[in-house]
Amino acid sequence: MPDLLVIIPDRLSDLAAKGEITARYYNPGDLFDEVHIVMTNDDRPDPAPLAKTAGRARLFLHNLPLPNFVLTLGWQPRLIKKWVQAGVKLAAQIRPALIRTHGNYGNGYLAAQIKKQLGIPLVVSLHTNPDVSQRRATPWRADWTRRLALEFMVKFEIETLKTADWVLPVYESIRGYAERRGARRVEVCYNVINPEFLRPKESYTLHRPPRIISVSRQIPGKNPDNLIRAVARLPGVELTLVGNGEGHSRLQAVARESGLGERVIFRPSVPNDELCPLLPEFDIFAAHSDYWEISKSVLEPLLTGLPVVLNRRQGEPVPELQGDFLLLVDNTPEGYYQALERLLTDDRFREELGRRAYSHAQARWSPAVTEAKYVEIYRGLLKK
Repeated sequence: MPDLLVIIPDRLSDLAAKGEITARYYNPGDLFDEVHIVMTNDDRPDPAPLAKTAGRARLFLHNLPLPNFVLTLGWQPRLIKKWVQAGVKLAAQIRPALIRTHGNYGNGYLAAQIKKQLGIPLVVSLHTNPDVSQRRATPWRADWTRRLALEFMVKFEIETLKTADWVLPVYESIRGYAERRGARRVEVCYNVINPEFLRPKESYTLHRPPRIISVSRQIPGKNPDNLIRAVARLPGVELTLVGNGEGHSRLQAVARESGLGERVIFRPSVPNDELCPLLPEFDIFAAHSDYWEISKSVLEPLLTGLPVVLNRRQGEPVPELQGDFLLLVDNTPEGYYQALERLLTDDRFREELGRRAYSHAQARWSPAVTEAKYVEIYRGLLKK
């Protein structure tokens, strides 16, 4: 069986600590005998909890930290040449049949140079649109040092996209960025959601008390304070907020001010293998996001068949969130209140919405469907 080289900027120890470990994430379809992960940082994670990400393959971890931005004058190619050659030498020793990068930053640039020198096929997955989520969100005056680094990063992004055999955005809204920046073959391939612990909701009988769950990072762009205020107007309803972030203490204050008392439960972290089977035990999923994406935390409840309530995004709508399989509301306490009140009082509507969500999501985003798409693309490159 062939070997796979994966080059990532992520700190895997952070993902392991959050419990965000998905089976075969780096080895879809168990196509590879060995999976070598190169981290462009100094992280030293425990390999034991990460083993399942490689499926049946043997997992190897390597570090190749990206050189200092200032000392290399903004990562000038001639000043990071030694680093690139170290990566090429490592790849030559591993002799992978395929290279995969998650993102197109310094790790993508390194992968592109390995492909050019060794002729190994390259697949790049894109998990964000840097022009929107990073550069547009980082004004020069507010944080000029970060914005400067983001501007210098553009050369990495373009080089990666132009060199890759396949570019795989994980959301439809990233496609335009990939094409504008030079990608030749683009195909949207959604994240593979937990293939082991997702299960369908079996009963839509309302719990006593009714249970609403919200899962997201507690940051300004995903601020659920209007959801909290809406639930405060629904007597006896229980709200569970899963997540943490800079807004955590403020949301606790909002809950106290709204008089929710013990009806709100804060769970800063829940391992994904625990969260997925827990979701069907709730009656409704509700959340807020300003981002131009369908997040993993929304895909999971849709795949279980939970009725889902989300806000309408200002600006361009999220392509994947258009349809009658969920409720989109104004991002106001009244908007959330009206949707939740209807779902809690109309049993037939609540069940129909949940079953439409399950059918729609399973056809498009089930682990079997999404994993098979990666397998098909990988096999096509391996045959060549």
